Amino acid sequence: MAVPGTLRTLNDQAVLSLLIDRGPLTRPEIAAASGLSKPTVSQVLTRLSGIITADGPRTGLPGRTAEVYRVGPHKAAAVDVTPKRIAARIVAVTGETVGEHRLPTPGRSGGDVLERLRTAITNAGAPPESLDHIVIGVPGAVDPRTGRLAFAAHLPGWHRPHLLDWLADGLRTDIAVENDVNLAAEAERSATGETDFALYWGAEGIGTALVLDGRLHRGAGGGAGEIGYLPVPGAPTARDTGRTSVHGLQSIAGGAALGRLLHTRNPAAAMATADDSTLDEIAHRVALGIAAVVAVVDPGVVVLSGHVVLAGGERLRARVERALHTLTLPQPPVRRTAVRDDPVLAGAAVLARAKTRDTLLTRVG
Repeated sequence: MAVPGTLRTLNDQAVLSLLIDRGPLTRPEIAAASGLSKPTVSQVLTRLSGIITADGPRTGLPGRTAEVYRVGPHKAAAVDVTPKRIAARIVAVTGETVGEHRLPTPGRSGGDVLERLRTAITNAGAPPESLDHIVIGVPGAVDPRTGRLAFAAHLPGWHRPHLLDWLADGLRTDIAVENDVNLAAEAERSATGETDFALYWGAEGIGTALVLDGRLHRGAGGGAGEIGYLPVPGAPTARDTGRTSVHGLQSIAGGAALGRLLHTRNPAAAMATADDSTLDEIAHRVALGIAAVVAVVDPGVVVLSGHVVLAGGERLRARVERALHTLTLPQPPVRRTAVRDDPVLAGAAVLARAKTRDTLLTRVG
């Protein structure tokens, strides 16, 4: 049996969840949706006065007017960082996009990371310190054992001890830094409800994200899915080139390698008109990396994402599936991503909103 304090908390959280997920709502609508009595709803709304706001009576509908309640202006930011630009999106806890901004970041100077982040986020619609959470996607991963960014030598200015604390102090709010391919997988999971899949990311860089039994698998050091370093037949290894040089799968299936195969510096643009034999070779190279993942974790489905591999359309998808099935005993279907939006930014927005929602619900706990 729930004690009175626990029951109050459960009622408060139930009403707040309704207003986050379905609001704005009137008092009678909240009572009908929650199953709580109208007097109980009135008590809950009073207790939530610091989190929710009243908009005044709803007009234009038949019958008695009723005051409308909504969650206050709690917002978060999603950020996608690459060496070339910072993309920022402000999202409300209720799901609406407040604004977006893209800030070009040419050159290799990394000394102004905080200022660039602040500019991109503020121009998207809100200064960082006014936000509940910021989720930043990067082409690398923070090693939880060291607090440093790994797998991202090409991202200057980010390689410092206690990175999360430095960012949180500089931007004056709660910060999470997540691998960009993992965020693409979060967007895929949110869009489709898939709970068991491997997402292959094919762009300038390549990687894989694993969602197993509904949970994102990051690995002990945050490096799960970094298949760009995977030794594959026909590719030089780190022993051949040195750890800091391009080697492994990246050297034959990364954007630059596919560009050489397609005789262009823009492989995505050339993919749609590539001849069949070239697409066959690209599919084989992509399948080599996916096959290693499939052999180990046997995912329910393989999802293709990243602008270069997606530019191959159905012609490339079908070839990747055929090539994969000749290499592995498990034969999962291969499909293209269902996310039409920028997948990294979309995934960061999913996590940023979820973190803000959880924080609000905890406040009434």
